[in-house]
Amino acid sequence: MSLQARRAHAEHLDAVARLFDAYRGFYGQPSNLEQSRTFIAERMTGNESAIFLVEEESGEALGFVQLYPTFSSIDAHRTWLLSDLFTTPAARGRGVGRLLMNTARDFAVETGAKGMMLETANDNFTAQGLYESLGWVRDTGYYTYLLDLRQG
Repeated sequence: MSLQARRAHAEHLDAVARLFDAYRGFYGQPSNLEQSRTFIAERMTGNESAIFLVEEESGEALGFVQLYPTFSSIDAHRTWLLSDLFTTPAARGRGVGRLLMNTARDFAVETGAKGMMLETANDNFTAQGLYESLGWVRDTGYYTYLLDLRQG
């Protein structure tokens, strides 16, 4: 049977939280499953993000993507920030990331969005290759600035 992505809901909280914790670990954060579970639960409860999940028939979670709604004032349209994409090491090379990216795109189209955006690490060449193979274009016209409010 082929893999399918589906919108994650409260019954998927534990599976998504485990994936989210592993995703944070991929970016150098220490594992904290309780914090990850709380964060994902808050996003789900507040309907603050759209999360899609891919699972094996057995129920083993293989990957997820999380989108946050945002808007373009210049274009006066909705856009989606593709904030998080993660597949387990065992799922890599099986098309799970591509499936999640296409599911996110379809969702954005269904919600009338003008576009989507994402950021990735400069050295995440595997992800960059996936994005570019799906038609994403690296922005060369804007700089991203960050302000850390937790300094000190």
